[in-house]
Amino acid sequence: MAASPGRRQTWLTRLTRRSHKQPIGQDVTDERDQKPPSVEFPRRRLLYGRRKGHTLRAHHDNLMEVLLPQIQVPENGPLDDPKTLFDDAAKEVWLEIGFGGGEHLAAQAVAHPMVGLIGCEPFVNGVAKLLSEVEERGLSNVRIHPNDARDVLERLGDASIARAFLLFPDPWHKKRHHKRRFVSAETLDELARVMVDGGEFRVATDIKHYCRWTLREIRDHGLFTWTAEKPSDWRVRGTDWPGTRYEA
Repeated sequence: MAASPGRRQTWLTRLTRRSHKQPIGQDVTDERDQKPPSVEFPRRRLLYGRRKGHTLRAHHDNLMEVLLPQIQVPENGPLDDPKTLFDDAAKEVWLEIGFGGGEHLAAQAVAHPMVGLIGCEPFVNGVAKLLSEVEERGLSNVRIHPNDARDVLERLGDASIARAFLLFPDPWHKKRHHKRRFVSAETLDELARVMVDGGEFRVATDIKHYCRWTLREIRDHGLFTWTAEKPSDWRVRGTDWPGTRYEA
């Protein structure tokens, strides 16, 4: 979606996971490809703010108590093959990091019934909204982790995720808070490990300086390639990229 007068530009960034066999510079490739299968994040910092907003409606409360346990990602244990989380055989699995109100994830689940979607979101009200979408649309291909996405990342098996989304994350504007941004060497290491070769990592923001910062971090990391070749590649939304409530 291109910006219109009076609206802020949204940057829609598509990146692909480089092949594990593709040379990037011998020192970078060797160091990252020789990492152990999974890495626990040291001294984990909170990457999100409040956990709950307004009081949940009675129906949402009921969904949290009844439906969430049925479709929640297990809290412990390895997730070597996340396809097994889904009752129907999923051809591939996608991961959304911080799904907000769940509009994007629900739309993708409807459009791709043979894809299993894992959504991570610590904000209780957002989880309740997605549960409502799951119930109303009868979605069987959604699984939810109502907490920090890193809990799931570090347990996923190598090359088990075909597509990942990070849409309108908190930019943490103040410099002293930049360490709370999701994109970091550690999280990119884990994303690169769990994504298949050629897998797509989609990032969206309407904060220009955050877009630049994120692209620089990803470029320096070395295991993802920005696929844009012309301005329309990051200005214009594709038909397979549903909108969210966070867009200006």
